[in-house]
Amino acid sequence: MTGQLEILLVEDNPCDAELTISALKKGNLANHLVHVMDGQSALDILLVEGAQPKVVLLDLKLPKVDGIQVLRQLRANPGTRLLPIVVLTSSREESDILETYNLGVNSFIVKPVDFESFSKAVTQIGLYWLLLNEKCRSS
Repeated sequence: MTGQLEILLVEDNPCDAELTISALKKGNLANHLVHVMDGQSALDILLVEGAQPKVVLLDLKLPKVDGIQVLRQLRANPGTRLLPIVVLTSSREESDILETYNLGVNSFIVKPVDFESFSKAVTQIGLYWLLLNEKCRSS
């Protein structure tokens, strides 16, 4: 599984996860996607199993280990320090934005409320991180 993983979606809300996956499928970007519903599962895949996806889509409000802690642990680990991480959350809190950027998040995106905008945003995220972004080879 880890060799084929391109997108790790860390999202506890089943509706948001379904919308995200649907938007990525619509853009033919979900072939190698793994969805987990809590921060601990994400850490297990990335730190224990050693997966190196092209991008992690990370919600902040998660059970077990929240998104800020996931980000903090990933940036503290040499093997995941450069891993592209996009926060995809409903939070507009300035403190969340500031803290995640201070921890080295690559992008902070607030989930659009309506389906069409949400779908378009997720598709654009997928296209950029999977097709355009050059991943650091030493990560």
